[in-house]
Amino acid sequence: MQRQILFAYVQYVENIFEEFAMAYGVFMHKHDSIYDDIPSKQYQFPKQYKSRADKFVNDWIAYLEPSRMRDTRGYFAIAKVQRIIPEPNQPDFYLALIEPDSYLDFGKYVQFKEDGHYLERGLLNEKGKLSGRAQAAIRPMSSEDFERIISRGLEADILPPENPDMPAGFAEDPAPFYDDPSREMITSWTTRAARDRNFRKIVLTAYKETCAITGIRLINGGGRAEAQAAHIKPVEHDGPDIVSNGIALTGTAHWMFDRGLISLSDNLDILISRQANDYDTIKSMINSSGQLIKPDRIVHYPHPEFIAWHRDNCYKH
Repeated sequence: MQRQILFAYVQYVENIFEEFAMAYGVFMHKHDSIYDDIPSKQYQFPKQYKSRADKFVNDWIAYLEPSRMRDTRGYFAIAKVQRIIPEPNQPDFYLALIEPDSYLDFGKYVQFKEDGHYLERGLLNEKGKLSGRAQAAIRPMSSEDFERIISRGLEADILPPENPDMPAGFAEDPAPFYDDPSREMITSWTTRAARDRNFRKIVLTAYKETCAITGIRLINGGGRAEAQAAHIKPVEHDGPDIVSNGIALTGTAHWMFDRGLISLSDNLDILISRQANDYDTIKSMINSSGQLIKPDRIVHYPHPEFIAWHRDNCYKH
């Protein structure tokens, strides 16, 4: 009886600690999901996951594409859950709303299993085997597991170089102290400078450093690609730093795209503005297919929402 009372007390204390502790989590997502998921904006889930998802409000989750998916991306991004609301159009479902500007694609996808070892050590049972928790679409993750994953996905080369000669007053505010190293890593990697570097990396990787309008791929003597990562919907208009809101473009094509001289149809045909002063020259610059040169993965294609925004707000019809 005393042992049962002690066990119940320990469980009670652990539940209280879990309720108030900051929590990392995993959201399972398939790019062809039947759910109304937009990873950078919202994640839809049935009510049985509600209590579990509530623990991640105001904290960070990692997105994972299931290992049984063909060409799985594994862990492919992190995001911060802002709040959870009922799904207005579907009873018994909820939406985890993602905090604006928190979503960050990984520059390098992190596989669920690496060199024969699972990166989520918390999924292993007492025998060291994968437990049934691995099938849960929403689940908690330890800070150690989270740090292990993001340290592989968000590589150090996206961080801006330190400038010891920067004049006083121009440096960014010092980062807050964290006793959890993963939170310090997130703070470093989610600055504007780091996001810009990461966006360039993920977009140029998706497009193989090739301009999607002209088909030109130029690399300078230092190994740096000439192509630039262009936002379809600009950051100043709340455009996210995600691959589907980006296109790899040469400097000239980027200039024309930003000024609305070229745009895209929903079928990714390249549109040329009739207001351009030299229509024929622009047309001669476009690759022979007349279509955007697409990434290999469908999930990386420009999202129709951002293309429509560009046509409605930038393109000179």
